[in-house]
Amino acid sequence: MEKILFVTSEVHPLIKTGGLADVSGSLPRALEAIGQEVSIVLPAYPEALESAGDCHLRSTFHMHGTEVTLIEGRLPESSVAVWFLDCRGLFNRSGNPYVGEDGRPWPDNAERFALFGRAVVEVAMNRVGLSWQPTIVHCNDWPSGLVPALLSLESQRPATVFTIHNLAYQGVFPFSAFARLGLPSRLWALDALEFHDQVSFIKGGLVFADRINTVSPTYAREIQTVEFGCGLEGLLHHRRERLSGILNGIDENQWNPAEDHYLEKTYTHKTLDRKKANRTALQAQLNLAADPDVFIVSLIGRLVIQKGIDLVLDLLPELVRLPLQFVLLGSGESRFEQSLTYWARRYPERIAVTIGYDEALSHRIEAGSDMFLMPSRFEPCGLNQMYSQRYGTVPIVRKVGGLADTVVDAIPSSFAQGGATGIVFDEASTGALLEAVKRAWLLFADRPQWERIQRCGMQKDFSWKLSAEQYLRLYEQAQSDNRS
Repeated sequence: MEKILFVTSEVHPLIKTGGLADVSGSLPRALEAIGQEVSIVLPAYPEALESAGDCHLRSTFHMHGTEVTLIEGRLPESSVAVWFLDCRGLFNRSGNPYVGEDGRPWPDNAERFALFGRAVVEVAMNRVGLSWQPTIVHCNDWPSGLVPALLSLESQRPATVFTIHNLAYQGVFPFSAFARLGLPSRLWALDALEFHDQVSFIKGGLVFADRINTVSPTYAREIQTVEFGCGLEGLLHHRRERLSGILNGIDENQWNPAEDHYLEKTYTHKTLDRKKANRTALQAQLNLAADPDVFIVSLIGRLVIQKGIDLVLDLLPELVRLPLQFVLLGSGESRFEQSLTYWARRYPERIAVTIGYDEALSHRIEAGSDMFLMPSRFEPCGLNQMYSQRYGTVPIVRKVGGLADTVVDAIPSSFAQGGATGIVFDEASTGALLEAVKRAWLLFADRPQWERIQRCGMQKDFSWKLSAEQYLRLYEQAQSDNRS
């Protein structure tokens, strides 16, 4: 049995800004389910503390004269311990983990997550009075990037794993921050934290972790290239023998059309006709025309260039000529929000746009749509394409990252093998996206073929169990590397 310290800056349902939170809320549970001992360590955000229910002070310790408190709670609906770290009010503030209410990054983010990293090292080295030391410290994304770097300076340290959830976010700060943080001088080097005369927190994980992984096999290969490597492709290629990809799973209890209490009618791949009731209910809720002959195309996500939302906007003049309705739920750059709102006002019976996030509506969109768009320029893993398949909503995706790993294109060979689950296109262009939508439309008209695609997707196993077992093997490899 491994003792795993899972280090993260967000975890669902305690606090969430993106996919990292979903992984942090699901993977520890899945590891515990296969007999591992897991504790999550997280900054002590007020929102997270409130959501964790009964919490109690577990330890108070000092680092360089600074007092740090460790508060213990539980991950809801599990027995996984969550250890909240706080110091000097660095995390006890409104806003999300990384930005304030004005949408700007906290000016002291370097100090906040450097202190968090140092405190995690104290926990990992059993120096805070818990009488517990992990065999594995599993770090996630740049906010925990300093942990492998600082642990590399310790003797008799636990093995380290660093997971890249999105390489585009790197935690890069000016050199003055490095000096201000008082980090060991040996870490200021090209083969350490230095990155173009700045300090890069993510490099702490990429350089010093015993094993690196990311959230899909294809993304693990992509980030070794100039197109997807965000300036770190050379380092990642250099460490390719220690780099792998493990596909994220989904919470099959939360995303289950057979038991989803948000839906008008629950259904399975054997009762697919019941999905129509959710389609009708979605049209009514969003004030779309009650037209049974159109196909409903949806998108849920961040309104940013990465997600290809600009391609969708450029395509809308063509889409409205097709017999479809378009449903969107999301938020992001104001220019995209404004453009989408304009189109919704212009075609109120054809286009429904909800700016923000609504958990219940996201489930109803997945159940009530016929197709789901994910035209991402890059996508480390993605979750909505897996939710969509589970709900019999056919995904239309670009062939990148986790989208390439989870969606099987509906072409003659995949139909012959009985494995087609979606529509896949290659180029990040409006032309390629339009052709993909038209191909989906033609397939939609052939109901027996369309239902084959739906049922195949609904029966795929996207659970965390397989991924958790792969992580267990990764931990074993990390320990072997640490001993060598």
